[in-house]
Parts: sequence; C-alpha cells; structure tokens
Amino acid sequence: MASATAHHRAEENNGQEKIGAIGRAWRRSAVLSICAVLIFAIGARAVDELALLQQRFDHETDAVRKAKSIRKLGDAQFAKEREAAAANDYVTVGLVMESYRDNVRAALQALKKTHPDAEKHSGGYRELEIHTGRSIREIRDVILAMPEPYRPPMQVVEHDLMELDREMLKLLFPRRPGEQPRPPQGPSNEKKPDTPPEKQP
Repeated sequence: MASATAHHRAEENNGQEKIGAIGRAWRRSAVLSICAVLIFAIGARAVDELALLQQRFDHETDAVRKAKSIRKLGDAQFAKEREAAAANDYVTVGLVMESYRDNVRAALQALKKTHPDAEKHSGGYRELEIHTGRSIREIRDVILAMPEPYRPPMQVVEHDLMELDREMLKLLFPRRPGEQPRPPQGPSNEKKPDTPPEKQP
C-alpha cells in the first residue's frame, strides 16, 4: 500500500515537472517571439523614419530649412550606413553615402540660388558645412574598413564632399586672413611697356 502511494506521488511529481518544463519552454518561446517582433518593428521604424526625412527634404522649398534639415536626415543616413557596414553590406553603404552627397549638393544649390551672399546670410550654410565636415570623417572611416573592390566609388563620394565643403568655406569666408585681394585687371591697370623716346630727325 505504501509503495503504491509512493509510486503514485512519484508519477504526480513527474507530471508536474513535465508541465513545469512545458510552461517554461512556452514562456521562453513567447519572450523570444516578442523580442524578434520588437527588433523587426524597431528596424522597420528606422527605415520608415529615414524615408520620411528624405521625403521632407525633397519637398522642402525654403533653402535655409532644407539645409538645416541635413542634420537629422544625415544622422539617419549615417546610422543606416553603419548598420549596413556592420552587416558587410557595402553596396548599401555606397548607395546611402551617394544619397547623402546628392542631398548636400541639392541643399547647397538651393542656398546659392536664394542667398548667394553666404557671408551676410550664413543661416543654413554654417549647419550644412559643419555636417559635411563630419561626413568626410565618417566616409574616411568606412573606406578604411571596407574591402578594396568597394573603395573606388566611395573615394569619388569622399572627393565630391571635400569639394562641396571647400566651396562652402569659400562662400562663408571670402576674405580669409593672409590672402591679399588681387587688383582688378583692366586697361587702366595694365602696365604699359617702356618705349624708347623717338629720335628727333
């Protein structure tokens, strides 16, 4: 009788252990599923945010606001580029940085069209130049980390960004210290060659 009772209790304990193990496995599975959904949702949200920022930039008609919006848009593009680089997806890295370069160029063209005198109306120019300087450092780090076959297109983007940055600095600081203004060239300023006096007959 006692052995039957002990056997019955042992079976109950085994059953409870199995139920407990199933419950723990189910909870673990549920937690992992929720984590996977959250990771996917965060990734999708980041993509949606980048697309939304790009759309706002493309449709912005005010040149200064367009240039200033590069900060948020560019930071989102840098985040996307770093994520792609971590996954060794260098095709996406190149596409993202080319898009960034095109955005900087578009913003600068809009500023030059509406506010050609950057020295007097520097709003937008300053923010754009600062972010472009950051992008040059960013792209240099990427070029060093990526395999050789992917480097040439990125080096073109780096060169383009450096040219755009130089152009902005010249627009913002046309009279840089140490540079002497060149005298205007014209008929009145041209030095006439020395001619010998005419001989009297």
